[in-house]
Amino acid sequence: MTAWILLRGLTREASHWGGFPERLRLALRAGDEGDTVTLIDLPGNGQTLGMRAPLDVAGMTDFVRARAAQLRLAPPYRVFAMSLGGMVATDWAQRHPEEIVRLVLINTSMRPFCAMYERLRPAAWPALVRIAQHWRAPERCEALVHELTCNRHDTRADDIATWAEIRRTRGVGAANGLRQLWAAARFRAGRDAPRCPTLLLSSAADHLVNPVCSARIAAEWLTAHVEHPWAGHDLPHDDPEWTSKTLIDWCREDGG
Repeated sequence: MTAWILLRGLTREASHWGGFPERLRLALRAGDEGDTVTLIDLPGNGQTLGMRAPLDVAGMTDFVRARAAQLRLAPPYRVFAMSLGGMVATDWAQRHPEEIVRLVLINTSMRPFCAMYERLRPAAWPALVRIAQHWRAPERCEALVHELTCNRHDTRADDIATWAEIRRTRGVGAANGLRQLWAAARFRAGRDAPRCPTLLLSSAADHLVNPVCSARIAAEWLTAHVEHPWAGHDLPHDDPEWTSKTLIDWCREDGG
């Protein structure tokens, strides 16, 4: 039995996955995959709120590896990661290839494959400024995050209420948010592809990160890439069924 480890992105925690982990568990069970699903927070987020976030992705990777060991998860792992979590997963697979047997990266971006204006769309900058200005106003801040990252709106009111409560009770501080942003901006992946099978998932209508980033990484690494036609940056939120089905189908086509 192999553990799937799920990693979220900048200032987000395990609870922000919503119902996706359970949907993935059901899909894995239906497909007789026999794999477990474990959520691990990046340092400074969620259960590790009191921690000072590292200033580099390598430090985040070291933390996640140690946390997996504390949870008695035996390597090798399968890692499913979004955005900043995708950078951590890439660093993990490149520095410790024996520990990762399968890698799924969602709407991620990284040097040397992507330019700064592709990694963070210029059109998103004003929204990010407004989010920073309302950092201590949970409902307003999360409404802005939702607008920037989600293209599915039928659950908008419930999403914002849930996310605002997370922000009120264990929201990431501005200092840790800046430290994570600094780490993401500085991260530089190796040009060589991870040794394990790798899948890039991107959203054609991502308003935060240009989907060309995923396409270019996949082309450089000669690995699989599938693009969703209408979802936003938070692909598992916008279309969890498509996301889990695409993952399962890829695993089967790739032999496990």
